[in-house]
Amino acid sequence: MRLTPDDSQLVDAGTFARLMAPFDPFEAEPVVAVAVSGGRDSLALALLARDWAAVRSGRIVALIVDHGLRSGSDEEATSTRTLLKSLGIEAVVLCWSGPKPRSGLQAAARTERYRLLSGECRRRGILHLLLAHHADDQAETVIMRAARGSGPDGLAGMAALVERADVRLLRPLLTVPRERLTATLLARGVPWIDDPSNADLRFERARLRAAAPSSATFAAGEHGARADDERRLARAAIETLEFDQTGGAIIDRAGFCRLDASLQARLLSRVVLAIGGRDHAPRRDRAERAAHRLAGPVVRGKSGKGQDFTLSACRLTLRQVLPSRRLRWIVWPESGRNGRQPLVPAEFFACGEPAASHVD
Repeated sequence: MRLTPDDSQLVDAGTFARLMAPFDPFEAEPVVAVAVSGGRDSLALALLARDWAAVRSGRIVALIVDHGLRSGSDEEATSTRTLLKSLGIEAVVLCWSGPKPRSGLQAAARTERYRLLSGECRRRGILHLLLAHHADDQAETVIMRAARGSGPDGLAGMAALVERADVRLLRPLLTVPRERLTATLLARGVPWIDDPSNADLRFERARLRAAAPSSATFAAGEHGARADDERRLARAAIETLEFDQTGGAIIDRAGFCRLDASLQARLLSRVVLAIGGRDHAPRRDRAERAAHRLAGPVVRGKSGKGQDFTLSACRLTLRQVLPSRRLRWIVWPESGRNGRQPLVPAEFFACGEPAASHVD
């Protein structure tokens, strides 16, 4: 049974344009990909993005991933593609073929989903991929990460913008509650598919929704606070970091010591995420201990070689750099590691205002 839409809840073209504004600039006639599952959230995003692109003489391409994990998933994907085409949206189905793991299935599916989506964007020369994560998803993510002991960046939630090697991942709906997306689809008379895995209690997110459905709120004020934090962190990065031509990052030890402890841990977390290339920053306790080592006393000789250590696929070495003779921490990717992540501020762009994560 479908609910009656509340017009006051609709996401209209003007609202969506404001949500997209922080991600400027786009091409003159943008071609944008949208990840569509067939659920209400991604269908609403596809419709809003279609209209947004059309105003700019552009278009969208809907990318549907069939994970092949449930009987009938291929039919659902085909049905979603047919629906999208009836709405004037080009759509393609991407299939996860090959064996599926017995454990860690959701994590593996997520990795494969992004591989397929990014690969199709690369093949088509598309620079921007829209994802339909919304305010309820964001709140759930923060709760789950808090339970795992995530660091400050993890507890800030999903990034609105992530710049990868092949494509920019954009999440324009992070401040929009799911009920508004539902109202938007109802007003347009567009049907959707409810994925049964969303209610499967084998999965953490489904258990969270069942236990505390009313907890899924993420105040817009959180985004403003995050924007302020991003500015502080960006300024600290500019004042403290340099980059080696061979791919390492150089942290001025004296400048690092002048930062407060929480900012030290956040900056170091970003650096090792960027250089090491992992998908997630180190846990809060590890980042804090490592930052304490960077700011701690030099225990052996002028170069401090006895303090070298590793963190999140990175090697950290303390060296005296000539001719200034100042001590620098040099962060290198561990031997054999590659696939580096972008550094601040793009990886953790704060949604809520234009260029919120950039220094004014």
